Amino acid sequence: MQISMYDASVPIFVKMLTNMRSWLDKAAAEKDEATILEARLAPDMRAFPAQYQMASDSAKNGIARLAGIAPPAMPDTESSFADLRERCDKTIAFIQSVDRALIDESADRRVEIRFPQGHGYGFAGLDYLTSFALPNFFFHATTAYAILRAQGVSMGKPDFLQHMGPPNLGPA
Repeated sequence: MQISMYDASVPIFVKMLTNMRSWLDKAAAEKDEATILEARLAPDMRAFPAQYQMASDSAKNGIARLAGIAPPAMPDTESSFADLRERCDKTIAFIQSVDRALIDESADRRVEIRFPQGHGYGFAGLDYLTSFALPNFFFHATTAYAILRAQGVSMGKPDFLQHMGPPNLGPA
């Protein structure tokens, strides 16, 4: 059985963005929002909101590139947990709105990423998804999670993997 490009992308992005949205609720219940919003893991790293923004960008831009369409513009103006929740919701809504057929036929579609200096990468769609889009997305999701943990929010692996729900097997 082969996994489709759609199944290897959209549900994965949606599940983790949904998890990330719920982390904000936990953080709001336990810690000062302003402190979390300024937090970062290292002095040369972008702050907490940027991790959500970049995870969002990785998901929406990734799906748009695979589908061969323009992604929606989302200026990086989020300055509260409510704003970050809304960013997650908008990103999920966009990626779920993209025609499955466009994504499923993207394995061989040429995808190019250009950086501000003009350099970049060229990929076939499958390589783009597995070598860049998903790893980049999970880098920012994991960094957001790590910032929350470093700030003392009581989170663990079940929060990161909450989309799985409770175990579905009993003791052996």
